[in-house]
Amino acid sequence: MATDYVAHTLDRVASTQDEARSRYQGTPCLVTATAQKAGRGRGGARWLNASRALAASLAFDPEWPPESVPLLTLVAGLAARRVLGSRFQLKWPNDVVTASGDKVAGLLAERTRDVVVVGMGVNLYWPDAPPGMVALEVSDPGPTAGPEIAGAWAGELLTAASAGPANWDLAGYRAASATLGTIVSWDDGGPAAAVDIDDSGGLVVEQAGSRSVLRSGQVRSIRPTTLTD
Repeated sequence: MATDYVAHTLDRVASTQDEARSRYQGTPCLVTATAQKAGRGRGGARWLNASRALAASLAFDPEWPPESVPLLTLVAGLAARRVLGSRFQLKWPNDVVTASGDKVAGLLAERTRDVVVVGMGVNLYWPDAPPGMVALEVSDPGPTAGPEIAGAWAGELLTAASAGPANWDLAGYRAASATLGTIVSWDDGGPAAAVDIDDSGGLVVEQAGSRSVLRSGQVRSIRPTTLTD
């Protein structure tokens, strides 16, 4: 797959996911915006706009089988970390976080027929960020920072996706994971130890000596916990 794409830089939109999907005409299409009025997080989570934010969505056909599309969220996370910096870690399956666990960016992959739209939201500058959130910069980087980051991310993602789901950087994801080695709970399960990421991007958890695999398309939220939770 070529890494070329067409880019549309907008101001405030309802959803960059919807904009990218509607503007896609066979060539990868990147839409960026400074704010979203109806942005959506994973599982329909409420969308928050930072003081200076980036909302970016890339629509393309990765030619991946439908069952592998959830893995693109992890691949997109790796691409985001390459652009945002190795000081950040990846919280399975869709967040980029600091070493202390504060979220700086989130990812979302959606498929409609043959089109996949992968979204990324980044907190660029947020002096009054709510608990659990953090900004990439301590001062406002200005209006050009978002599109520049989005363009670099799109290039990284398209290159990684062209390798196919069997050749994604599993070792790199394991090394960057903030989830492995922790105790986690999820929608209706846990606590359990997060012990591995499998070849298809599933989170392997161990509970009472038994292991199972959580799939990103089936679990709405993963949270760190303690054995007394």
